[in-house]
Amino acid sequence: MHNPYTQTRFQVSAAEPRQAPPDRGREVAFAGRSNAGKSSALNAITGQKALARTSKTPGRTQLLNFFQVNDAARLVDLPGYGYAKVGGATRARWQQSLAAYLEQRRSLAGLILLMDIRHPLTDYDHQLLEWARAAGLAVHVLLTKADKLKRGAAKTALLQVRRQLEAEGLPATVQLFSALKKEGLEEVWAVLDAWLER
Repeated sequence: MHNPYTQTRFQVSAAEPRQAPPDRGREVAFAGRSNAGKSSALNAITGQKALARTSKTPGRTQLLNFFQVNDAARLVDLPGYGYAKVGGATRARWQQSLAAYLEQRRSLAGLILLMDIRHPLTDYDHQLLEWARAAGLAVHVLLTKADKLKRGAAKTALLQVRRQLEAEGLPATVQLFSALKKEGLEEVWAVLDAWLER
């Protein structure tokens, strides 16, 4: 299984959008609750052990982290939300910079939204989906930690999330994903290729 993203390299961290790399080319942002396995997913997708730093303490990503795929394409690790033990002011600041980034970044081609398959579609997930809809942004959902459920239960969860998003008029594609078992990689690579025009 050839991984087309192994050349991805860390570029820069930004506390707010104005510190981000120049707004040209194309980028795909990764977002999700702090315990959804975002760093593990990014590492599995790029075939690297420590590109995105994983932590036993959810919510360690407090900056926008930019990773360069090539001269014209980037992946962006957004601050985890909803779980980290941070004060209200800090969380409000994250949300502000997150909203500004999603609404104003012209090179942003799509959003990969990660949800723990056992706890999908939280209030925070809905908030992010609404932001994406308002910004006219394509969304692809990774139901992470799919290995924690039996195959049938995972498929059922996938169908339920798809149906709920359709019922709420929130346009998004959805797939099963497991960083541990490397499940769902080819599917997410295809989405990234299309969005980044690779």
